[in-house]
Amino acid sequence: MVTWAKELAEVHAKHVLTPWAVQKRASGPMIVRGEGSFLYDSEGNRYLDLSAGLVAVNLGHGKEQVVQAIQQQAARLCYASPVFFHDQRALLAQGLSQCAPWSEGARVFFTTGGAEANEDAIKMARMITGRQKILSLYRSFHGSTLGAGTLTGEYRRFAGEPGIPGVVHFWGPYLYRSPFFSANEGEESERALRHLELVLLHEDPSRVAAILLEPVVGSNGVLVPPAGYLSGVRELCRRHGILLILDEVMTGFGRLGATFGADRFEVVPDMITFAKGVTSAYVPLGGVLVREGLAATFDEQPLWCGHTYSGHPLAMAAGLGALAAYRDEGLFERAGRIEEWLQRGLRELAKQSPLVGDVRGLGAFFGIELVRSRQTREPLSLWHKPLSQEMGWLQQQLLGRGVYAFCKHNVILVAPPLTITEEELQGGLEQLGETLRRLWEEPSFDLRRG
Repeated sequence: MVTWAKELAEVHAKHVLTPWAVQKRASGPMIVRGEGSFLYDSEGNRYLDLSAGLVAVNLGHGKEQVVQAIQQQAARLCYASPVFFHDQRALLAQGLSQCAPWSEGARVFFTTGGAEANEDAIKMARMITGRQKILSLYRSFHGSTLGAGTLTGEYRRFAGEPGIPGVVHFWGPYLYRSPFFSANEGEESERALRHLELVLLHEDPSRVAAILLEPVVGSNGVLVPPAGYLSGVRELCRRHGILLILDEVMTGFGRLGATFGADRFEVVPDMITFAKGVTSAYVPLGGVLVREGLAATFDEQPLWCGHTYSGHPLAMAAGLGALAAYRDEGLFERAGRIEEWLQRGLRELAKQSPLVGDVRGLGAFFGIELVRSRQTREPLSLWHKPLSQEMGWLQQQLLGRGVYAFCKHNVILVAPPLTITEEELQGGLEQLGETLRRLWEEPSFDLRRG
């Protein structure tokens, strides 16, 4: 077994380009199986998936309902051109439209992932409004393709610059490191909205087609907006005839304790982009939910969006299987219970570790922000660079203790499958707490000097 695992690792290193990595330093377990909340590697080691992959495997691994749906569809029809209608696409579009927050109804355009969904959403916004500018946040991630990369507001966009024209970034609320020098959430919300209004004024709101936001900023820190912020953005959009697009690639499908983040924050956007959780990441699938009043625009003019795999039958079947599983097991709401476990467990962890500067989140989506000093709030890893040695060490030590956690910048994303048990989650948090203790005491980093 060990020999086979070593050979596989050598083949991987020789032939695979690993995303976001210096290739000579890329390493990791060779995962060969997943079941429930756990992954298993080629040497038989087990890892608790504390971040649901990349905040994607909402149903856990190996959910029979989804696997069977894929198998049955594979035996019947694996591909049909998007110009043809087919049953699975019609049924999934219907199911997703019924999940949407619009009383007027909705239509769905399918893509293969979140980046394509965001690009198609802004193309639609430009076609519908006749305007060109798109506003999105700094400290955001919307995908790594050229257009989605331009929408992104952090360092992963740099390789694609200058990118597409017409995208303007602005600052959103982040009380722990407030760009507005706010003392509380009320001030942060008010000042962030005032800043956005000022940006709109100087960009000319009549030229702005859409504002694109993550309801909770995901991989850039799990930044939960203060009360009133999203509704304030909605009002600014309404006032200026700007479309509001919510990027729910991470926050959709029960992650925040509701079907979509729009429901949790009681904000009604004009479009919702989705991916990841729609199939629990079993098959690549994304898309754009468009409220009916806007979708009807394309009844009289062409929709200039299209992909070879739009509405792919296997992806549609996986999506239908996933929707059935979410509903049958009440998983759109279950993150409310997980939120209680995480709040309790992470509060205790913050008490124990001086490295924890802030803990924040909603539902089954929390971030632990690590700092060198609570007084100075100096981050353990800089935001404009890859992971620091300390954060890389932390991630590797966690793997050695049987826990996978997605780390970005100086933040650990705790976003387990919605099917995780309290006992499984508690075990993962205990291992995380012990790893933080060891990091604090590790002499090669000398973090005690702060």
